[in-house]
Amino acid sequence: MTVSFAVRGEYIQLDQLLKASGLTGTGGEAHAAVEAGRVLVDGQVESRKRAKLRPGATVSFAGETVVLVAAE
Repeated sequence: MTVSFAVRGEYIQLDQLLKASGLTGTGGEAHAAVEAGRVLVDGQVESRKRAKLRPGATVSFAGETVVLVAAE
């Protein structure tokens, strides 16, 4: 399943996105998923929990895909 997520401002950190989009329930779960190499950003494993993601990026985790778009 693919959903869009509106980024307010220039970027959102990966851990914040995982929690805000509902892919993980807590920040701790987000950190654990990233550390385990289970999160892909633009098709590549991302190991930085606080990677700065900008509109146009695609994040995949647990069978879900989030596409970042600029907030209106």
